[in-house]
Amino acid sequence: MGAQTAVAAAVVVQDERVLLVRRRVAEGALSWQFPAGKIEPDEASAEAAVRETLEETGLLTTSIRVLGQRVHPVTGREIHYIACRPLSGTAFVASVEELADLAWVTHDQIPQYVPYGLFEPVQNYLDGALLS
Repeated sequence: MGAQTAVAAAVVVQDERVLLVRRRVAEGALSWQFPAGKIEPDEASAEAAVRETLEETGLLTTSIRVLGQRVHPVTGREIHYIACRPLSGTAFVASVEELADLAWVTHDQIPQYVPYGLFEPVQNYLDGALLS
């Protein structure tokens, strides 16, 4: 096995809330996180974020911009964070194998869901997007 595949995470904002999903199998301390999945070999990170959001939550989104990337301190995976906005559909647990739950979270609720804090460029984006 070579390096782990990079992952794209979708930071989806609607009505001053951000979409978080709870994995059926938590990765370490991570239970709530952004819709995310592996970037396919022929795929841009933004395309992967849109595809994974649709597969996991049934929500059709479009990517706005790449917020940044890092090696995640908990999982050790390279993650690309993509700001997305909904186009159509209503988010639900579409992939029951992967997800246990989802939530639209307000800015002040984020620490309850993600107690160890968000990647700084993502937090900065949400500060602007959720506190407008």
